[in-house]
Amino acid sequence: MIDSSTTTMTSYPPIDFVVTWVDMNDPAWQEDYRTYSGNAKEGNATSVARFRDYGLLRYWFRSVETFCPWVHRIFFVTCGQHPDWLRRDHERLTLIDHRDYIPEAALPTFNSSLIEMFLHRIPGLSDHFVYFNDDVFPISPVDQTRFFRDGLPCDIAAFRLNLGVGLWAKCLKNNLRIINRRFDKREVLSRDREKWLDPSYGGKSLLTRLTLWYPDFLTLKVPHNAQPYLKQTLEEVWDYAGDELETMIPHRFRHEGDFTQELFRTWQICRSNFSPYNTYKDTKMFPLAVRLNAAERAIREQSYKLICINDNALIKNYDQAMAGLRDALDSILPEKSSFEL
Repeated sequence: MIDSSTTTMTSYPPIDFVVTWVDMNDPAWQEDYRTYSGNAKEGNATSVARFRDYGLLRYWFRSVETFCPWVHRIFFVTCGQHPDWLRRDHERLTLIDHRDYIPEAALPTFNSSLIEMFLHRIPGLSDHFVYFNDDVFPISPVDQTRFFRDGLPCDIAAFRLNLGVGLWAKCLKNNLRIINRRFDKREVLSRDREKWLDPSYGGKSLLTRLTLWYPDFLTLKVPHNAQPYLKQTLEEVWDYAGDELETMIPHRFRHEGDFTQELFRTWQICRSNFSPYNTYKDTKMFPLAVRLNAAERAIREQSYKLICINDNALIKNYDQAMAGLRDALDSILPEKSSFEL
């Protein structure tokens, strides 16, 4: 385990981590789910794969303590749940209930996009924070400059095609309505051309270059990543478009009328509040339905700084697959963290 005393922290602002989690085996959660899921469209929004616990959360805490010992505080966001093994009184851990920061009218919610919309309202959250889903793990040493440089979030500004097919694609297009109303693309790219065409992006910037003439912003590439934010970004978006964002409150499950956290990320980039960084070079997403073995190998070999092990309802032999991932994580993180009882 890395000793946090060996990491210089004085030159960096406090950086918090926010991680969301749900225990779908909780009887109270199951009752609420049965009550409200009958009114939701079937599909990815209500799929069990969106909510099931991999049994890997303890390794998330081990990985953060081992590979990101400089983290200021961890905000653990749930609907009032916690695993039995978690040390709730840990000095660097704050348990956050949805009720602590999400409007009562939206609760209970099973909509991850809505849960993410209000992150800036988490009590005590630092101005610089990194948002994690519980399927994104550091698997080798990560320093502060992976997430922030000169006080700005590290990110890639590169366009991708979005044909608007499917719920998630439609939500990303909803984001663009606000972005294109607020920002002039030609003005932004003229001001920040070097940031948008940074050489580190390589081929990822091809569509950006090909559409320099086009007047509107396109959907940005969306890395499955731990996402750094300035809290002021979320506050600015809410000040500008709060009435529109509040239309999500009745959507207890993902809905095609939703916005996503990519709205905040794109706004942050358009405001020039980012440091160019090709996040794809050291972060990898593994869809477990087709790349389970590759994910296990990447963990054991510590091939990246961060990986996303992406669940899917089509995973075969689920229990066996999760056991293999636990074995791989245990091979690099065999010791309990201070967050475990």
